[in-house]
Amino acid sequence: MKVALVHDWLTGMRGGERVLEAFCELFPEAEIFTLFHFKGSVSKQIESHRIHTSFLQGFANKKCYRYLLPLMPAAVESLNVKKFDLVVSLSHCVAKGIKPALGARHVCCCFSPMRYIWDRQNDYFGKQATRFPLSAMVSCLRKWDRLSSSGVHHFIAISQFIQKRIQNCYNRKSEVIYPFIEVSRFQKKEGAGDYYLVVSAFAPYKRVDIAIQACNHLKLPLKIIGSGQEENKLKKLAGRTVEFLGWQSDEKVRQYLSTCKALLFCGVEDFGLVPLEAMASGRPVIAFRGGGALETVVEGQTGEFFPQQTSDSLANTMFKFVKEINKFDSSKIQQQAAKFDKSIFMKKIQDYFNRTIN
Repeated sequence: MKVALVHDWLTGMRGGERVLEAFCELFPEAEIFTLFHFKGSVSKQIESHRIHTSFLQGFANKKCYRYLLPLMPAAVESLNVKKFDLVVSLSHCVAKGIKPALGARHVCCCFSPMRYIWDRQNDYFGKQATRFPLSAMVSCLRKWDRLSSSGVHHFIAISQFIQKRIQNCYNRKSEVIYPFIEVSRFQKKEGAGDYYLVVSAFAPYKRVDIAIQACNHLKLPLKIIGSGQEENKLKKLAGRTVEFLGWQSDEKVRQYLSTCKALLFCGVEDFGLVPLEAMASGRPVIAFRGGGALETVVEGQTGEFFPQQTSDSLANTMFKFVKEINKFDSSKIQQQAAKFDKSIFMKKIQDYFNRTIN
């Protein structure tokens, strides 16, 4: 059976690319199709496969590829996967719009219906999102997004949160298979440091500002790993107890995770790998009560939730957390993270394809 793997774009190693790596293991002879690929930006395992790019390859660069969004539906439809029996798209944008041959099977591992057109337009287009002709373009993209979903035979959702979005946006059923972390890469250390930790891109929906304001108010030390479009704004907001560390290597991130008092997780994520990484390090998580975190963090055992997406709500929860910190057992926290190990994902995804395709 000839297999094609379709990924929106290959510009760096994030959660979606880790899942692509796993599919590369599952289908070692598969060829990869993507809108554009910046060589050296993804793992050797991914780049060991034959990679096909679209006509957007010559136009894309790391600073402006988001502006190519209006062309992306046509670009993905132009990718030729007619010789493949099984097409697996890994999609958060347009990858699911690939057009397989008649008789081929198409399975979409959906990270999310396209957020840029459904509920995060301002994050992508800025304050111009509601103005014509952008509003007209968004309307056209929504129609295409719905229509292209009919070309998918089977949907995999990465969380119950995304399963509901697939139902709402596409009126399609899906099966939940959670993404993974490699638990063995994280180590528990005895005793925690005195600092709280944020590991995040500085995008508006990540709500890093909430963590900064809460720690400013409580005068608690906060270390922030990350960078992004809101960096200057966030640095102006930070008080004396907040330290920006920039992006760090995976090894350094693991070190900070293993010694933080708790991870602060303030956004609404489709799934969220960083809370699992903190828990694999034996450290509790203080998360907003929404999104994928509700499916990984166990309240009162591996972390706490704050109910409103405000700094006051987070500060109140942190104040309570400090008083009750001794109730968190690092070994039990790690046991929860182990439920999301890569070995479990690989077994579930193999079983899924055996049931669905074979």
